Amino acid sequence: MRGRRCIGLDVHRDFCEVAIWEDGKVRSAGRVAARPEALAEYAAALRPTDWVALEATSGARQVAEILGPHVARVVIANTHRLAAISESKKKTDRNDARTLAQLLAAGVLEGAWLPDEPTRALRRRVSRRHNVVVARTRAKNEVMAVLHRNLSERPPMSDPFGVAGRRWLGSLELPDDEVETLSAALRQIDFLNQEIATLERELARFVSASVEARRLMTVPGVAMITAATFLAQIGEIDRFSSPKQLVGYLGLDPRVRQSGNGAAFTGRISKEGSVLVRHVMVESAHSATRTPGPLRAFYQRVRSRRGHAIAIVATARKMVTLFWHLLTRSEDYQHAIELPTTKKLRKVELLAGGPRRRAGGPAKGPNREQRLATDRAKAQHAEDQYRQLVANRTPPGHDHPQNQDQLRT
Repeated sequence: MRGRRCIGLDVHRDFCEVAIWEDGKVRSAGRVAARPEALAEYAAALRPTDWVALEATSGARQVAEILGPHVARVVIANTHRLAAISESKKKTDRNDARTLAQLLAAGVLEGAWLPDEPTRALRRRVSRRHNVVVARTRAKNEVMAVLHRNLSERPPMSDPFGVAGRRWLGSLELPDDEVETLSAALRQIDFLNQEIATLERELARFVSASVEARRLMTVPGVAMITAATFLAQIGEIDRFSSPKQLVGYLGLDPRVRQSGNGAAFTGRISKEGSVLVRHVMVESAHSATRTPGPLRAFYQRVRSRRGHAIAIVATARKMVTLFWHLLTRSEDYQHAIELPTTKKLRKVELLAGGPRRRAGGPAKGPNREQRLATDRAKAQHAEDQYRQLVANRTPPGHDHPQNQDQLRT
């Protein structure tokens, strides 16, 4: 390491705090404006043998691209692994930069994976859609709050924001200020519906062109948003050597505590990684448990011992493991129910702007119902086979939570 400098950058919105480790000593080196021109000027003054480390925050990739051609190595550190910074009792920008430089010199920094531009764009669209949906839900809740404050009856229709629902809302006797609140919330809902439709059209184009996304949609309960959100977060499946590593990356693995001769204690899930992916996986698990197949049998088996909450998270974890196998083997789900899967994929194609079928196609009749019944019977048979497999491999008296992994796959 003699002659090599290790530089730590604590990146902020307007500046980067700089620290330099050299010959066993670390020193602060001021600040650099977090702007392309200032960073390019600073990069030109660096040595070709320098190493640079910065945290994986917003703008870190752009900083790394500017500095990279001028130094030997740039490490974008995984922020979840930097306990020396996040748990420091004296946390300042200067100390954070110095810690980064020292950890880089010690060779203990773990670099974060950087997605390519298409993956980053997909992440932004998925995240933006989620935020818009949350905003729409907030506006709908405001409408329901108006009804509750004025002791109005419950809406007599399933969708109070549809055509019939809006007529009913307009017929209510409300104070003038509440009418203003109601009208404003409905205008927000209309605008947000248009934004969601635009975003979902772009996501549908991605899914319809992605073999991996269409493959994931063969799993019961997995629709367009789940497939797009999952692929946006993981990027390339090849970077996960095992399903266990993928489960841990998404934060669905249980925490384990063990000390001395005591037994290991399995606690709640780690919740590392993307909250949004865990959310859509749990939602998909709820849907999957309402469809015949091994996933429903797995959920019911865990629920009988551990309750609904643990069972649904375990099913989400099971589905992530299943996704890893499907993507690495380039196979569709073996127990997919054909007609619902075809319907899901066709809906995505139409949303993406695909051509509609001509009139006079196959009608919905006995053949369709018979095919659906046959597919569901096959899925039920697979579910029964799973139950029998579990029964055969579990010795009598050993099917107790203390004797089995709570989230076994």
